[in-house]
Amino acid sequence: MSRVSIAIFASGTGSNCENIIRYFQSSNTVCTSLVVSNKSDAPVLDKARRLGVTTKVVNKAELNDEQVMMPMLREYNVQFIVLAGFLPIIPDFMVNAFDHRMINLHPSLLPKFGGKGMWGHHVHEAVKAAGEKETGMTVHWVTPVCDGGDIIAQFRCQLSPDDTADDIAAKEHQLEMRHFPEVIEQLLS
Repeated sequence: MSRVSIAIFASGTGSNCENIIRYFQSSNTVCTSLVVSNKSDAPVLDKARRLGVTTKVVNKAELNDEQVMMPMLREYNVQFIVLAGFLPIIPDFMVNAFDHRMINLHPSLLPKFGGKGMWGHHVHEAVKAAGEKETGMTVHWVTPVCDGGDIIAQFRCQLSPDDTADDIAAKEHQLEMRHFPEVIEQLLS
């Protein structure tokens, strides 16, 4: 039985990317064949390389060029894409080519605090400002609507009125580390 080849797209430090790669390192069903970033200095690239995963950097023009992206994804036999802190909007040609084979992690309980400009600390600050009693993470299918795809899974944590945006981020990140690889595994099994 051949393993499902995934690509992880990430823009930042890559803690989720590293967690996913490590989770599937000894898997008989899933392998991480490629990590793509839009930033040449993103720490995620070094983490992926140290774990033996090929990396590619694509600029905005390349990301939006079907003649660049699709041959690259075919070269690495990518069958499923995981967005793990990837900030650029995915072009429609990729969304269509990977319909129900591309997921995104969002650091709130969608539909709250989603959409353009709502990523990372912006989300946690908005959760704090709204006085939410809980937050969490959402895994959803990627569609042409930013953060608008059907929800696959959500995991929650309670918040205290004393929690800062940093505290909220730390609580939500623990959920990501614990649950994101498991959700990917369930989808691919």
